[in-house]
Amino acid sequence: MHIISRKALRKFWEQYPDSQNTLTRWFKIVQQTNFDSFDALRATFPSADKVGELIVFNIGGNKYRLITSIHFNRRKVYIRAVLTHSEYNRGVWKK
Repeated sequence: MHIISRKALRKFWEQYPDSQNTLTRWFKIVQQTNFDSFDALRATFPSADKVGELIVFNIGGNKYRLITSIHFNRRKVYIRAVLTHSEYNRGVWKK
């Protein structure tokens, strides 16, 4: 899958250094795998959830949330936001 863009991940882990290992691992797995569907993605990431048109990943033992838009047919992953759990719960990202 082609991930757009890693810069958002990097900016987040500069602010929250303990997220770097799990975000890097997520990036490598997704980059090296061509998921055909949400079900295929859930086989690798069982905690991934669909929220409307977006897919949300739990990162770092449920400490962080990675919000993406995935176009399986084009093999593209767009990173929409990386948030702490409390930022995610406020729901501002939904607007």
